[in-house]
Amino acid sequence: MTTITFIEHSGREHVVQATDGQSLMRAAVSNGVPGIDAECGGACACATCHVYIQPEWLDRVGPAQGGEREMLDFALDVRGDSRLACQIMVSPQLNGLVVGMPVAQS
Repeated sequence: MTTITFIEHSGREHVVQATDGQSLMRAAVSNGVPGIDAECGGACACATCHVYIQPEWLDRVGPAQGGEREMLDFALDVRGDSRLACQIMVSPQLNGLVVGMPVAQS
């Protein structure tokens, strides 16, 4: 299991144990993290799993690519560290990852 911390815009933290190979979105939904709605079920078609990657994790997580970048054009409060949680796969290299959530997903 890999530990991931989701931080709501209010500062409230949710530490979850994620299964390697699943998406961050699925880990959040499975653990009841509020603000990760995942309306499209992980199809990269809604941007309701928008997260901010903490600076120290950007190199390991990597930037948004292709369709994910295009979908982020429809999200609110997009920044340079924005990603869709449905497009980030949990792996042992992400153990301890911390992601924030935009105010629009409060």
